[in-house]
Amino acid sequence: MIRHRSRPALLALFLCLPLSWSAAQHQSGNVHVYVTYPDDRAVTAQVKVGLIGGTSAAQVEELFTNDRGEATFLNVPLGNYHVSVSGEGIQPTQSDSFEVDERKSTQSVLVRVRPAAGNVEATQSSGATVSASDLKVPQKASKEFDKATRLIAKQEWQKALDQLNKALAIYPSYAEAYNNLGVVYARLGDPSKEREALQKAIAADGHFAPALVNLARLEMKGQNFAAAETNLNQATAADPTNARSLALLAQVQLLDRHYEDAIASAGKVHAMSHPSYAVVHYVAARACERLNRLPDAVSQFNLFLAEEPTGDRANAARQEMAAIQKQLQ
Repeated sequence: MIRHRSRPALLALFLCLPLSWSAAQHQSGNVHVYVTYPDDRAVTAQVKVGLIGGTSAAQVEELFTNDRGEATFLNVPLGNYHVSVSGEGIQPTQSDSFEVDERKSTQSVLVRVRPAAGNVEATQSSGATVSASDLKVPQKASKEFDKATRLIAKQEWQKALDQLNKALAIYPSYAEAYNNLGVVYARLGDPSKEREALQKAIAADGHFAPALVNLARLEMKGQNFAAAETNLNQATAADPTNARSLALLAQVQLLDRHYEDAIASAGKVHAMSHPSYAVVHYVAARACERLNRLPDAVSQFNLFLAEEPTGDRANAARQEMAAIQKQLQ
């Protein structure tokens, strides 16, 4: 008989993953790209957005836009970049250069593209509209937000709280400020206000993945896996090519006993570049065990150990795989 780990034990293994969206990490930043036509209507068809390193001119990562013309690159190392946009129905376009630095947790990049010849749909007036004013936070609010970001970097939580509230007083729909407010409240040990701030971020922008993921992680700590799964489904719907969110979703689906869904989400991550997410194979193996698909579980454990051969999770995987192989004999 295979002895299964309890859900709290699994949770302890999973919560240590490098999937944090905390604004307190400043060796990297997020880049949120908006792709519109010249009249500021969103490009609703999926197009490719490539993140290009400034010095090497090498492509760092590639994503597809969602149906609002948005794509978000997460945990981008500090440095200079530009983005390239291409796809069916538009002319290939490159943005101006921009810098990812420690002063802002997210850079917003607007790329206006021209429709390709014969793209009738792009010349029509229907479709989602993204106004230029919606794409840019008022400068005064942005300045207060930047001050808060610098204070967060110094771990001056109360002062950061005050600055974020100043930014929100100027611009009450500032989803990113509410998200960072949640981060600060987490550091201050106030989960109730953390939850409230994250919910306000989502109310301001229901597609703002960082707040959805942060709220999901808060729900996971409270073992409210159904709510966490709902939030992560929203986050991955907004950006279906984000390996980080999909990996966390697979974990929550396992914890919520949605085993087939967990295997499917892990498979999506496996189809992408996923050097930091070997754990999806551990997740898939555990889900296969629950479904009594033991040979598949062994295959997934082997994939996991090939990518993460050392550490506590690797030791646990070897023990579980040995138990399965003994049962299969």
